[in-house]
Amino acid sequence: MRQAQVERRTKETLVRAAINLDGSGTYKVATGIGFLDHMLEQLSRHSLIDIAIEAKGDLHIDYHHTTEDTGIVIGEAVAQALGERAGIRRYGDALVPMDETLTRVALDCSNRPYLVWKVAFSRPKLGEMDTELFKEWFQAFAQSAGITLHVENLYGENNHHIVESCYKGLARALRQAIEIDPRRADAVPSTKGVLGGSL
Repeated sequence: MRQAQVERRTKETLVRAAINLDGSGTYKVATGIGFLDHMLEQLSRHSLIDIAIEAKGDLHIDYHHTTEDTGIVIGEAVAQALGERAGIRRYGDALVPMDETLTRVALDCSNRPYLVWKVAFSRPKLGEMDTELFKEWFQAFAQSAGITLHVENLYGENNHHIVESCYKGLARALRQAIEIDPRRADAVPSTKGVLGGSL
């Protein structure tokens, strides 16, 4: 079973998460940040990864630590659940339209973390959340999950649509990449025989 549970405890946050990569997209999300909850619910539903996450953080200061640490914990859980990454398709991509917005996401579950983020916002906040924090979440997730992740908003005007298309794009691309390939179910998808390290 490709499942994992991770807890991260610091002086700033306490985050607990449990995931099932072979789930049905059920979720139970409570971070204390309404908009982030909404995005993580989208991530679960469209990736078919079951996600249960609870975070308690220093929200009286700002949302930075809680946002970043949820990305770290979910990423660590994905990495643990993938194990040696044998049998996975490894690559995934998605083009996600949302009204006037179109976003492209491509990723490689390479165990070589890297983020390319080409997303711009016209407003500093969505609700009470700083829009600059979305890059922090994606960076933390990619780093902890061991994923090369490219996120590019091709065009769009509504900031809510832009962010949501990024999370839905991640979900759809991740769903492809972590799927077991029945033709290579026991093999690590690399000529090296292992994922990670140098090219």
